[in-house]
Amino acid sequence: MLRTSPFIIPAQPVLRVRPPAGDAWLHEVKVDGYRCQLHKAGDDAIIFSKNGRDFTNRFPGIRDAVLTLPCKSAVMDGEVVACKDDGTPDFRALHSGNYTQEILCVWAFDLMELNGGDLRPSPLVARKQKLDVILRRHDHPYVRHSEPFKNGEQLLAECRQRGLEGIVSKRKHSPYKSGKCDWVKVKCAQWKEDNKDRGDLFIR
Repeated sequence: MLRTSPFIIPAQPVLRVRPPAGDAWLHEVKVDGYRCQLHKAGDDAIIFSKNGRDFTNRFPGIRDAVLTLPCKSAVMDGEVVACKDDGTPDFRALHSGNYTQEILCVWAFDLMELNGGDLRPSPLVARKQKLDVILRRHDHPYVRHSEPFKNGEQLLAECRQRGLEGIVSKRKHSPYKSGKCDWVKVKCAQWKEDNKDRGDLFIR
C-alpha cells in the first residue's frame, strides 16, 4: 500500500545573501507556500509535508491531479501554493485555510522516482528534463513545473519587482541529497520586511 511508502527527507537549501554565479548553476523562483512531496503509485496517491506529515486530505484537488499523472509511479518535490487573482502566492490564505481548492497548485521542481526507478543519483538537469516531459504531457493546472533560469541575479531582481519571496540556486549536475545540501536560497529584502511578523513560519 502507498500509505507505507517511505517518506524521503527533502533537500534543505542553505540561506545566503547573494546567489552563486556561473554556468554550473540553475536558478528557480522560491514560491511562498508549503513544501510538499507528491507520491503516486498506481491508483493511490499521498501528499507529504516537509516533515513527513500526511497532507493528502487537505488538498483533495491536488491529490486527484497527481492520480492522473501519465506514469505508473512517481515521487516529486514541490511547493503547494494558494494564488491571488494576479497569480502571486498568498501564504496567509494558505496557512489560515481561507481558500478554495481552485486557487491551489503545486510548483513541482524535482523528480526523485519514476516508474520504480530511483532518480536521486542522476544529475539535476536529467531529473528536470524528465519532470518537464511528464508535466507537459499531463498539462494540469494543479501541478506545474518550476522552470529553471540561467542568471540568478536577473531572476532575483525580477522577484523583487514582483514582490516574491526569492530564489533557489542548484548545481546542474548534482544528485538529489536529503538534508543539508549545496542548494542555495536567497530571499528578497522587501519580502522579509513584509513578513517579519510570521515568527517561526518565517524560517522555512
